[in-house]
Amino acid sequence: MTDYTADIFISGGGIAGQVTAAAFAEAGFTVVMADPFVPVTCATDDASDLRSTAFLRPARQLFDRIGLWPLLAPHAKPLDQLAVIDTTGWPPEIRDRRVFQSDDMGDEPFGWNLMNWVVRREIWSYLQQQDRIEALYGAGFRSIVQRTSEIFVTLTNGDRVRARMGIAADGKFSPLREAAGITVSTTRYGQKSLAFTVTHDLPHDNISTEIYNAGGPFTIVPLPDIDGMNASAIVWMNEGPRAVELMQMDIAAFEDAMFTRSTGLLGRMHLKGNRSIWPIITQTADALVAGRIAVVAEAAHALPPIGAQGLNTSLNDVIALLEIAERSGQALGDPAMMRAYEQARASDISRRARVIDLFNRVTRSSDGVMQAVRLIGLKTVHDVSPMRRKVMRAGLGPN
Repeated sequence: MTDYTADIFISGGGIAGQVTAAAFAEAGFTVVMADPFVPVTCATDDASDLRSTAFLRPARQLFDRIGLWPLLAPHAKPLDQLAVIDTTGWPPEIRDRRVFQSDDMGDEPFGWNLMNWVVRREIWSYLQQQDRIEALYGAGFRSIVQRTSEIFVTLTNGDRVRARMGIAADGKFSPLREAAGITVSTTRYGQKSLAFTVTHDLPHDNISTEIYNAGGPFTIVPLPDIDGMNASAIVWMNEGPRAVELMQMDIAAFEDAMFTRSTGLLGRMHLKGNRSIWPIITQTADALVAGRIAVVAEAAHALPPIGAQGLNTSLNDVIALLEIAERSGQALGDPAMMRAYEQARASDISRRARVIDLFNRVTRSSDGVMQAVRLIGLKTVHDVSPMRRKVMRAGLGPN
C-alpha cells in the first residue's frame, strides 16, 4: 500500500484522462491518475478502441500547448472538406450532396483524424516521462472522503491519494461521479454503432463524408494510407438488431453491405482488422461539480457519434477547467472555482446534447416527412452563407 499526495487526482486513464493529466502537469500541477485497466495500445488486441476521432482546431491548439502534437501529428490525417450525402431507400439512392470547405473558416483544416488506440499509445508513452504525473494503471477508484480543503481517495489496490481536487474522467459509468452523488439523465435510441477501419479503391482526398439513410449516418473519415492503400475509419450507425447482424456477418457479406451502404463512393472497401460495436445514447450529468470533484468528458456527457462532437466536447471541458484552475491558483478546488467551471460548461454541454439528439432523430428516420425536413435543412444550412459559417463555427467549438 502506497500513499500519494498531489494537487489533483484524476479517475480514468482513457484519452480524456490522459490529456487532462498532461494538461494540468504542463501547467505546473502535480497529478495522480488512476485507471483499473492497462492501456490497450495495439489495434489487434481484443479490447482495442477501433474508433477514430477527428480532433478539431481547439483540440489541436491544446495539444500544441502541452507538447502532445509532435507525437500525434505523424499519425494524423487533415480533414479539408466535409461532405454530406442524403440518400433514401435500399439500395440507397442519392438525393443530394453538399460539401463544406474548411477555408470558409480560415487557413487550417477542420480537424485532424487519428485512430483512438494510436492516441492512447502515444500519450501513454508521453506520460511515463513526466515528473509531475503518477500514472497508476491497474488500480481504479474505490472510495472518497471529501473535506473542506482536500479529498482522500482509496484505490482498488489499497493505495491512497490525498489531493486538493478530484476530476472524474472515467467514462459514462463513472464510479467517481457516482461516489460524489451526481446523477445522470439518459436517452436511449435502440441504436448501435459499428466502428472499424477499411482500405478502399479510390482516394478520399481528405474529405470526411456522412451518408444519411434510415438507421443513422454512415461516416467515412480519412486516415493515412495503410500498406500503401487508401484508408479510412468508418462509423456505421444502425438500429440495434441490424448492427448486431452486420457485426456477425462473414467478411465477404459485410464488405458487400458496406459497398451498397456507401453508395460505392470510394469503390470497393476491404475490412482491415476487427469490428467493434457500441450502444448509442445521450447521457448528461445533472451537475458538473460536487464539493471538490469536477466531472469531465463522458462522465459529464455521452453523445451520439455525429459531427465529431463527442471527444472534442470532452476536451473543451478540459480546456475550460484548466483555464479556471490556472486563474484560481492556491484556491484550486475551492467552491468559487468549482462554480466557475459549472457556469463555463453547463450551458454549452446542454445545448450540444439537444442539437445532437435532434440531429440523430432526423438523420436516422425512415419517415418520408422527416426525410424531407432533413433534405431541406441540409440545403438551407449549406446554401445560405451566413448560416453555413455560423453552423461550422458552432461545430468547431470555442477557440
